[in-house]
Amino acid sequence: MYQQISVIGAGTMGNGIAHVFAQHQFPVNLIDVQENVLQKALQTISGNMDRQIAKEILTQEQKEAALARIQTFTDISIGVAKTGLVIEAASENVDLKLKLFRQVDQDAPSGCILASNTSSISITKIAAATKRPESVIGMHFMNPVPQMKLVEIINGYATSSTTTDKIVELTRQLNKTPCIVNDYPGFVSNRILMPMINEAIFSLQEGVAGVEAIDSVMKLGMAHPMGPLQLADFIGLDICLSILKVLHEGFGNPKYAPSALLINMVTAGHLGVKSGEGFYKYNFGSKELVVSERFRN
Repeated sequence: MYQQISVIGAGTMGNGIAHVFAQHQFPVNLIDVQENVLQKALQTISGNMDRQIAKEILTQEQKEAALARIQTFTDISIGVAKTGLVIEAASENVDLKLKLFRQVDQDAPSGCILASNTSSISITKIAAATKRPESVIGMHFMNPVPQMKLVEIINGYATSSTTTDKIVELTRQLNKTPCIVNDYPGFVSNRILMPMINEAIFSLQEGVAGVEAIDSVMKLGMAHPMGPLQLADFIGLDICLSILKVLHEGFGNPKYAPSALLINMVTAGHLGVKSGEGFYKYNFGSKELVVSERFRN
């Protein structure tokens, strides 16, 4: 069905998606405008595969074969020219995504399916930027991609049942579980998750409890593997803010309005793991979880 998979964007999500496809014997074109980002992505994939080897998920031979299936490109038009599926995993910026889909629509073969890994932006809006809206769909992978089983499959208004069926089957070939949802702000995952994270931040902002207490209540009382504030750091506070804005604008309901504390932290550049500090302080190489000094009692 797919002679080639093209992934646009070699950041955290893009390299994770490329990793999973290559691991499951699909040839992958990994595309990014920056060569150094592509080389870093290959190093990340290699390191993550080493961890899979240590857990006896992969063998050394399987790792080498998977890495050999990944080719890198800085030119989008070349990277998508002979592909059967393009998965866009660029920044969560609507203007950037629309620009990319217009270009890919021109350069990819006529039968190619165009998918977005967006976590909140309307698939219908993205599809409308192309001349093949029936072949545009959402494939929302979860982070970290090699470990997380769920792929949220989002149907746009014009997405055909044929396209959906193909992507559902492909997701199963990756040993992942597809969940089909329709195109509403936040889909299902973030429509439920982000208000919870936002409410946790409001609880901290209003002095209901501290960072560790809030996370401990949800971990020990609700059996969540990670507290909402730590999870927000892991996702990226800028991403959380972006998704909440989409929810707030899309539904017009004040319950989705992002907290002032979240807005201030993003403005200050405290974005979580990616910046080294959010609700917790992150030191490279350390596994100890330390609350940021500004939130210590």
